[in-house]
Amino acid sequence: MKPQDIEPFFAALQAANPQPNTELEYTNVFELLAAVLLSAQATDVGVNKATRRLFPVANTPQAVLDLGLDGLEGYIKTIGLY
Repeated sequence: MKPQDIEPFFAALQAANPQPNTELEYTNVFELLAAVLLSAQATDVGVNKATRRLFPVANTPQAVLDLGLDGLEGYIKTIGLY
């Protein structure tokens, strides 16, 4: 995709679906991004179960980093990532 094609592309998406929604549960943009990444490996239902536990503890990039890999694993292993 060329840079000049980006705005028309997103305009077409918005015209086709002006109020998109998702089953993923989130309260900020980072949570949505994290949930979408996790949903590549699981259903939205499974992701929501994991993120209901994860996001109260770590819902920012720094908070996820602070958990460390071992800490994060405990929250997301239920969706088959480990």
